Amino acid sequence: MKIDPEGLQAPYLQLADALRARIKSGEFQPGRKVPSQTELEDMTGLSRNTVKKALDVLKVEGLLITAPGRGLFVAERPKT
Repeated sequence: MKIDPEGLQAPYLQLADALRARIKSGEFQPGRKVPSQTELEDMTGLSRNTVKKALDVLKVEGLLITAPGRGLFVAERPKT
């Protein structure tokens, strides 16, 4: 994931957009575990707070859910 710290958009929004795109494309499948906060920090070079903020955005949007003691997962899509 390429994050431009000098870009016009805040780094946490860039990360949220990149993760959202992977979810919507199916790369991150519903019900599957996503990289941990630490793994995302290592992958992007972003700080812990920045990564947490991006993940919080996706949780509020209903795209990610936390399973205590298990990790972070892509939310199941509602059936239509």
